[in-house]
Amino acid sequence: MHMRLVRRSGFVGVVAAVALLVGAMPAHAAPGDGSAYAADVDLTLAKAPTIRVGPLAPSSTEGRTSAELASLAVPGVVSAGVVTSAVGRDESTGIVRAKATLDNVELTMADMGNIGWIEAGCESTTDGNNGWTTLGDVRLADAVVASNPAPNTTMRIPSGPVPSPLVTVVFNEQIRNDDGSLTVNAMHIKPNVMLGEGEVILGRAQCGVPCPPVPLASGAGLWLGLGVVGLAAIAVGFVVVRRRLNPMTG
Repeated sequence: MHMRLVRRSGFVGVVAAVALLVGAMPAHAAPGDGSAYAADVDLTLAKAPTIRVGPLAPSSTEGRTSAELASLAVPGVVSAGVVTSAVGRDESTGIVRAKATLDNVELTMADMGNIGWIEAGCESTTDGNNGWTTLGDVRLADAVVASNPAPNTTMRIPSGPVPSPLVTVVFNEQIRNDDGSLTVNAMHIKPNVMLGEGEVILGRAQCGVPCPPVPLASGAGLWLGLGVVGLAAIAVGFVVVRRRLNPMTG
């Protein structure tokens, strides 16, 4: 009976040690994610059906890492030439980069005007997240916009002394999310309530917090060593007890 208890305790000890080893193996931490797309339209203009188009040319670190369309056309809202997006992640450092671009953009909604080039980008490193928006050859009604607008630059178009602008545009919109990621919208357009409702996003890039993979040696070796010692101790204890019960052994 005593021998049976010893054998059972030895088996339980082995199982416990194995469980300790398995549970202690640190999983590799996945690096931060990134995503981007060229445009997204969710808009209902006065006396017109709802328009839902996009996200167009999407890419992400978890799927297709680049995308391109030869042209973009949403009648009555926006058109463009080549639009692209791309994301990248350095597996050794966890650094994430994302970018979206639009070429030859014509904003037909409210006759806003034209922009030759739009780019939204972001980068996440161990020093933090940063984002940017670059505009080229801007010709928007009577609005004056810098080629590198400051974060969350907001304008009403038309910008003159009108009681209710047709649209409100946020250039280089930067949103710092609760999870630490950064979202950059090159242009976030919202119509006046009398014109319609909804939004148009041109150029979005999002970068998550960098999280470099944890090397297996950082802690796993210690737990493995402790587990081996535990297994050895269990085996020695089992042999000692067995010899005490059976003096003729050995």
